[in-house]
Amino acid sequence: MSERIPDSAPSRTVLLRGGEVHSPADPFATAMVVEGDRIAWVGEEGAADSFAAGVDEVVHLDGALVTPAFTDAHVHTTATGLALTGLDLAGAVTLSDALARIRAYADARPADRILLGHGWDASAWPEGRPPSRAELDAATSGRPLYLTRVDVHSAVVTTALLDLVPGIRGRSGFDAEAPLTGDAHHAVRRTAYATVTPAQRAEAQAAALARAASLGIGSVHECAGPDISGQDDFRALLALAREGGGPRVVGYWAEVVASAKDAERIRELGAIGAAGDLFVDGSLGSHTAHLHAPYADADHTGAARLDADAVAAHVAACTEAGLQAGFHAIGDAALTSVVDGVRAAAEKIGTDRIRAARHRVEHAEMLTEATIAGFADLALTASVQPAFDAAWGGPDGMYAARLGAERARTLNPYAALLKAGVPIALGSDSPVTPLDPWGTVRAAVFHRTRAHGISARAAFTAHTRGGWRAVGRDDAGVLVPGAPADYAVWRTGELLVQAPDERVQRWSTDPRSGTPGLPDLTPGGDLPVCLRTVVAGRTVFERPNE
Repeated sequence: MSERIPDSAPSRTVLLRGGEVHSPADPFATAMVVEGDRIAWVGEEGAADSFAAGVDEVVHLDGALVTPAFTDAHVHTTATGLALTGLDLAGAVTLSDALARIRAYADARPADRILLGHGWDASAWPEGRPPSRAELDAATSGRPLYLTRVDVHSAVVTTALLDLVPGIRGRSGFDAEAPLTGDAHHAVRRTAYATVTPAQRAEAQAAALARAASLGIGSVHECAGPDISGQDDFRALLALAREGGGPRVVGYWAEVVASAKDAERIRELGAIGAAGDLFVDGSLGSHTAHLHAPYADADHTGAARLDADAVAAHVAACTEAGLQAGFHAIGDAALTSVVDGVRAAAEKIGTDRIRAARHRVEHAEMLTEATIAGFADLALTASVQPAFDAAWGGPDGMYAARLGAERARTLNPYAALLKAGVPIALGSDSPVTPLDPWGTVRAAVFHRTRAHGISARAAFTAHTRGGWRAVGRDDAGVLVPGAPADYAVWRTGELLVQAPDERVQRWSTDPRSGTPGLPDLTPGGDLPVCLRTVVAGRTVFERPNE
């Protein structure tokens, strides 16, 4: 695929030619020049010859597509790596299948002090229930086991693990038979993850970043915090990323800020914001998202963790300190608290300052016209995960079971967000849903509620440039001269301009019509295959034998 001229200098120059370069600078570009860590030129093949003699490497694309590298705007890196290297129940199709996998995993890991697993989803099992504590005790021969639901907001555990957590039975969210939620879940998670050795953690983080790079992901936003992962884990991940062998990692630490001293402590950890999974509520799957009206399948409205006053105080303190704030909010009541709280902060310190800070909200699923308008007015970034809709949307999905069909159809209104001018960044929340950037774009385009789908161009932009804008960078995530040289090379089929659904563009005999084309993402078709991922001019992934 390439002719290499050995050169270890960081300012080496690379010419890519003979392909399709996705760039607004030239919608028909077939070539690109990279100098060091920046894009230097984008254009057509006829002009590429003038660069060929003076570069250190020529990459012959052979028709491949070059795009900006993706940014996954919500990732839990160590948990993703542990799922990749450990017990992952995402493929379990029945309760008995899950128990058999747990039993086999326990037998294969006799030295593990605590067994770790992820990904069960009883809503998809014919038995309709998670494994009981007694069943888990039997499957593990009485060993400690921590096993998170797919949404990571509840977990089933063995008796032996409960016995390792003092006072667990008195914590909120504890149930003798049902999955643990809230404080009880966070307590067992801290105990379980405390047993992960530095070597295991390093292996998991490296595995997660390698998987991301192999999928054309050049940056991930790590959403960490005291209820999710420890400070040692967070610092180790940022240190690994600084070595430069994989994707960039932008760190968020989800802890309330009340003063400049608190903000400085967040910065000292290496985080760019007190944001990410700072929980205003929980999740729909675990019945802990905070709703205005009760669940359709439970007689309560979920759990509120932060109210509007707490949101306002956090946002004001972060803004005063020049720190990005953000929240995890899924239910409509939680999102109302966020908007009301941010608006109260704006009334205190000024709307312009709030807007300039680019505060963000993770997930933002049960939005209403009022909260969408609030997001737009306050310039809140919606960090969303279209794979949630692909997994749980539709008339027979988990959303409909939890909320009823009418409320379920309102979830994840991406088209309304874009129409209102709300900035969007796409991500996976991995390991909740897998790292899968093109699948994420497809899910946003072919939303299970057709009115909420967006164009492939808008979804692609939200998964590339949108992630950079969410961290305050407007100069990246796009292939134009001067932009960071973060890009991916893809083997794919014909490029075209897609509408948000099955409609065909008939207004031009040229389907591109001056707009850079994208792969056909129609469900059922093959997604592009990543051949190479480059971050800051350095190749961090190259597919063998290509």
